[in-house]
Amino acid sequence: MELSCEDAFRLNVLLANKPLAIRVDEGRMAVHGLAAQGDAPQREIKVELHPTTRPEHYLRLVRELISGQVLGSPGGYPVYLKRWTRMGQMRDESLAQLLLLGEPEAVVAAVCSPGLTDELARRAWWAMEDAENARRMLGNPAVVGGSMGPVLAAYLVDYLPFETESERIMESVRLVLQPGLITPEQQDDLWRKSARKQAYLVGFLQALPDDLPEPEPPGQRDPALAAELRALAASGDPWARSLERLASAAGQTWLKTVATVLAKPPSQDVVTTTFDCLRDYFAPLRPEGDPNLPMDALIAEAETLVQGPRLSGELGECLGRWPELQGDVAAIWVLSGLGYGVIRPVLPDPTALGTLMRRKLAPVIDPILGLIRTLRGVRRQG
Repeated sequence: MELSCEDAFRLNVLLANKPLAIRVDEGRMAVHGLAAQGDAPQREIKVELHPTTRPEHYLRLVRELISGQVLGSPGGYPVYLKRWTRMGQMRDESLAQLLLLGEPEAVVAAVCSPGLTDELARRAWWAMEDAENARRMLGNPAVVGGSMGPVLAAYLVDYLPFETESERIMESVRLVLQPGLITPEQQDDLWRKSARKQAYLVGFLQALPDDLPEPEPPGQRDPALAAELRALAASGDPWARSLERLASAAGQTWLKTVATVLAKPPSQDVVTTTFDCLRDYFAPLRPEGDPNLPMDALIAEAETLVQGPRLSGELGECLGRWPELQGDVAAIWVLSGLGYGVIRPVLPDPTALGTLMRRKLAPVIDPILGLIRTLRGVRRQG
């Protein structure tokens, strides 16, 4: 069975006009081509199909014709290309060809490529508007900095109410909060909605750790201690820098937001991503990364840290002069090591959600909230 003569002719004419991208509408049995118009408004070319056999078989014949013209491969989008492009192994110069195949898998392969440009992102978005594709493209600096960045961000903001998985919500919020993508009004609206959705808050924690809305008052320390910590921070001491950062208005706001998320997390994805935020925040203290330790081991480490010789040099001397600072240092050390290792012993079931999950995680979350309270109670005066 072959394509009808009329369809074959029209498809060949479409390809001869060198479209920028092709989209196959399986429901309406039509092929659309994005015409090259320079600076003129976007224009489409439409070819209505007239099947001579079962629709699914006819569409396969259509794609075989297109692939034969574009790639010289008459068998459709080759399986090996699916493998390579998903792994990011497609050559950048071949990305434009992928968008001519009328294959959703080929569009996904293009948007996953690090070589995607702003113009190719425009073509890919025309070919397949999809929230996952928008997230993939907003992970590409060339797209974020181009004309398509705000377009994709606006789509994700509008689509957020329809997302049901915490992981996708957190990722969408994080991505749209990149500089220059949404308006201040849109950001304020997302923040208001975060009062009911902790997943939104995690996106803010990831994107704006030092610039969260509604800042808290800064912490106040003894002036002599504050001056000593500032001097240590200026010399490059990572501990002093962390202590100074947390005592700032931004740091106190960040701690409050973390506590709000962990007080009633809806899913394990929210918990583990919040732990990732904590480790990232204190990353200079643990260059080795996630220690993958249970809570009791982290607490034991912290106790040894503040009492033993590990904190040598100027910070060790500072702790000697200001022993009340030991609680902050111990709290920071525990928070810097949070990961799945603290969850595994108390909640081995990765599917647990809601009230059951929170009850199982209480032996972990309650001590963490206590440590955050310690760091939010930075020796206020008056």
